[in-house]
Amino acid sequence: MLPERQLIEQRIRTALESTPTRIPVLIGSCGSGRSTLLQRTYTNLTENNAHYIDAEHIALTPEVLLNAVTDDFGYFETNSPAYQPKNRHSSRAAFDALLEFFSRKPQSDRPPTTFLIDEVLDIRTLESFPGLRGAMRELFKSLAESPNRFVLASRFTSRTLRLLKDFSGRFEVIQIPALTPAEAILTLEQCGVGQNSAERNDIGRMVHALTDGRATYVNILASALAATNGASGGDPVSALTGQMATGTNLWWRCRFSYELRLHRARGYGSLKGILAILADEEAQTLTEIARKLGRTPGSTKDYLSWLEDVDLVRARQKRYSYTDPLLRLWVRLHGHIRPPTEVALAREVQEYAVQRLPLLEESDDVPVAAKATHIESDVSQRTTRPLDIMEYD
Repeated sequence: MLPERQLIEQRIRTALESTPTRIPVLIGSCGSGRSTLLQRTYTNLTENNAHYIDAEHIALTPEVLLNAVTDDFGYFETNSPAYQPKNRHSSRAAFDALLEFFSRKPQSDRPPTTFLIDEVLDIRTLESFPGLRGAMRELFKSLAESPNRFVLASRFTSRTLRLLKDFSGRFEVIQIPALTPAEAILTLEQCGVGQNSAERNDIGRMVHALTDGRATYVNILASALAATNGASGGDPVSALTGQMATGTNLWWRCRFSYELRLHRARGYGSLKGILAILADEEAQTLTEIARKLGRTPGSTKDYLSWLEDVDLVRARQKRYSYTDPLLRLWVRLHGHIRPPTEVALAREVQEYAVQRLPLLEESDDVPVAAKATHIESDVSQRTTRPLDIMEYD
């Protein structure tokens, strides 16, 4: 359930209707609502020649991808003579046929075909096949020159921006922002949370602060609040505590984001070690992380660059931290030899809430101070020791 995001959806429509058309590229983290916006765009297109492609599930081999994309069009006659559907050695020819298909000119009496490709960077997996080392660059170059229309989406922000920097201005990058407090409140209203608008506004702003405005997290907490219908129905902190337990919807969502990005990066084990270090304390310098990891600063810097490549961490003023604060909380809770106890779960979530709720603007006049003070009384605050080591650039 995602509120209408009129400005973003209008940008997509404007790009598709411009002359010459531009190619919107939607980028946003796991749970940002990126795929929902792409599907909504597909649903709202009135012409019959619009086609939705989920590359994540079909970019297995060049042949499988080609056949899956072209199946809806009946017989596809290619000009690539080397292409034979049942030839095991036709990877290069199959990919050439795919590029040819995307570049096919529409018939004179029909508008251009619109292809909406979700998780377009998953086509990168084809680069392991012979002759396809530069498949992604070839694909984007072909799309930029095609007479057809495209809307692309990817969960990998850094990789997408790096890939697009050398291409023409036909691509229009649209970064999906976090939900605003007003959009979080609207999500609660759609879920039936809150007895009146004042209560819903109060709860919605707390949910927004706790979730960092990430659409999927907001939806999960809204659903949890709607399902309680009782004591914790108006308590987002209690709802978050319950959703951080093993096996809940939020637990699975965090695990999906964590594992998927790590598997798409290099150095799986060492990267998990760094994430555990940053889960314990952030933001930390390269020197601090290298010392705690027991590796050289040079190798640690490589590990950190791989984590940045899949948008798990970011660096600000030479200090590294998580891009997703709620994912950091999940790692703190579940990155141990056994699941957290109920006491540990409640303590960690309460401490997280104490850190997040003050982010609410004072001008919003949200009555959360009493709750934050109550929570803080049960939590021993950490102290940060002074840095007495030389920082490594």
